[in-house]
Amino acid sequence: MKKALLSAVLAAALGAQTVGGIAVLVKEKAITLYDVEEEMRQSKLPRDKAIDLLIRKKLEELEIIERNINVRQEEVIEDIKAMAAQNNMSVSELYDAMLRVRGVDAEQFKKRIEEKLLSQKLYSAIAYSRINPPEASDEETYYLQHINEFSYPQSFSVTIYSAPSAQSLQAKTQNPMLNLSDVQTQNAQLPSAQLNPQLAQLLIATPEGSFTQIIPSPTGGYSTFFVTSKNDSQTLPLEQVRAQVSNAIMQERRNLVLGEHFERLRMNAQIEYLR
Repeated sequence: MKKALLSAVLAAALGAQTVGGIAVLVKEKAITLYDVEEEMRQSKLPRDKAIDLLIRKKLEELEIIERNINVRQEEVIEDIKAMAAQNNMSVSELYDAMLRVRGVDAEQFKKRIEEKLLSQKLYSAIAYSRINPPEASDEETYYLQHINEFSYPQSFSVTIYSAPSAQSLQAKTQNPMLNLSDVQTQNAQLPSAQLNPQLAQLLIATPEGSFTQIIPSPTGGYSTFFVTSKNDSQTLPLEQVRAQVSNAIMQERRNLVLGEHFERLRMNAQIEYLR
């Protein structure tokens, strides 16, 4: 009875300060209905999965505070500069692209990068001492089990769709027969060796007969690539990709440790579902 009364009091007190009321309390910290709706919209997850993800995020936030983990502004700027360089953009071009594509302004983008770096530091603090580097035999086994991941096309046959508006490209990808005057098309053969690494990975990850996601063009506007075929695939030998294999194994082990850690936190945390 006392617990139910406490929940009601907390919900009333916190509800006055939040949008749309409270859905869940995690250690008396609120996840609002608005938070849930936004997570569902952004991640395209059903309500229960969105709530699970928000609970995980809230547990991470609380542990970051408890461990006194912080990120300097210089670290945020350096990460943004590296991201811009990877995409052959200036920082201002990257900010413009984020605003055009995702509706995120520069300050919001910096906040997201800060949150990402905080999470990375937290994950390292949790997992660093609990993960052993893979043995050579582990790398060989992983390589053979995931050999398709180390096969790369030498070139791509694509149709490039370009437009000033992301909305026009979205409409075109949903209905390729639609005639839109602002959408330009060009057939091309793209050698893998001459591509930006991020674009090459995007094309590799896109199945034949499908569109890539819509991406900003460095010179303005937007593009998407329809992948007609991937040509002359070659499997790289283990020695050439051993570092990549090792990183993949370490990532798997890291995810396992982190998953177990936050599952224990969740089991021991006071979590109340109010709506």
